[in-house]
Amino acid sequence: MDRDQLLERYRQTRNLSVELCRPLRPEDYRIQSMPDVSPPWWNLGHTTWFFAKNILEPFGLYSDDDARLEYVMNSYYESLGPRIRRDHRGLVTRPTNDEVYHFRESVDGRVEELLRGASGEDLDRLRFLVTTGIQHEQQHQELLVTELKHILGSNVPELREPYRPAVPAPREGVPALRFIPFAGGLHDFGNVEGGWCWDNEMPIHKAWLDGFVLANRLVTNGEYLDFIADGGYGKPLLWLSNGWAKVQDQGWEAPLYWEWDEHRGDRWRQWTLSGVRDVDPDEPVCHVSFYEADAFARWQSQQGKDWGGTRLPTEREWEHAARVSGFPGRGGNFLDTGALHPRPAHGDSGGSDLLQMGGDLWEWTSNHYEPYPGYRPFAGPLMEYNGKFMDNVRVLRGGSCATPENHIRASYRNFWAGDTRFQLTGIRLAKG
Repeated sequence: MDRDQLLERYRQTRNLSVELCRPLRPEDYRIQSMPDVSPPWWNLGHTTWFFAKNILEPFGLYSDDDARLEYVMNSYYESLGPRIRRDHRGLVTRPTNDEVYHFRESVDGRVEELLRGASGEDLDRLRFLVTTGIQHEQQHQELLVTELKHILGSNVPELREPYRPAVPAPREGVPALRFIPFAGGLHDFGNVEGGWCWDNEMPIHKAWLDGFVLANRLVTNGEYLDFIADGGYGKPLLWLSNGWAKVQDQGWEAPLYWEWDEHRGDRWRQWTLSGVRDVDPDEPVCHVSFYEADAFARWQSQQGKDWGGTRLPTEREWEHAARVSGFPGRGGNFLDTGALHPRPAHGDSGGSDLLQMGGDLWEWTSNHYEPYPGYRPFAGPLMEYNGKFMDNVRVLRGGSCATPENHIRASYRNFWAGDTRFQLTGIRLAKG
């Protein structure tokens, strides 16, 4: 990107965060509905602090007001000093919402001035730093959407209000679930396409895959309802030990945000960002943990000879299939559509197309999050961004309906703890 393109991308990204908060009431900014959910004021402030600390400070443009906010805006950067406890972000009333917006305007003005006046040598350095900050903010835009869903959904049912009206989705018959074959062999993995990427997508390396098959679409609510009806949440032999413990401790009996409504014909309904609606059997099942996804795959494997051996894909199987089939594919449902909800698969003509690989829902893989061979983290404080989390979490691929489309790549590696449910996560089956 040249100077003007970088400035425009910066402005677009920063403006989108503000637009995502426009429907909120002042009280909505302050709530932390669980420890994993940060209040909106903090997301707006933290992403701004990221630019201030990593760009303005090295270029001598950090102010006393910026420094005053460090303690409350730092997330997990041990090398950058102490910080407020993560689960205390919703327990403070300062800085106010107005102060946070003023902080954003101040930092934006200085970053833009720096970009406009930077020499060629400084611009090369700034290009990496600003792009990293943009990518970081896009991650927080997705977090903001999923956290708002949890915050607004945590209100008492009689007082819950939708975040936005529903966006109509094209309706076609959902294609039958079938498997697309992929030949084994030695393949390249990582940021093969080139361009900017996170350090966890590097280095490019080779790995062997045996032949495998991947489902043409995501698992639907209707298919998951069969798992529930068959007592899937009550069968310990389907579950990994930690998953079964969560089922018992948390009382899981359906995906997050599903509510059994005995007053409306004994049926499942779900909380969405456009309010409560009936569970649509054609939509992909959403807000399931890794443990639920794994248990479903194990259950499906027992449903007759055609299903034997179903499992979750490995992350390299997923990446290879995405690259071969053309990522992200046609009609991806990303943040850009405004739907903020997964849509039924459509467009399959019986060929070899993989549907919903990009957008709709992040897809659980069977892999623990580990470094690629020869992995080297970013230099400086950004070393803490990815590498230190390569410990007891699982990899997801593909992006979701809350992911900006220009943020995602076939090599992109997301990661969450196996019991995470509030993210927009779904299931794709594999065999072989």
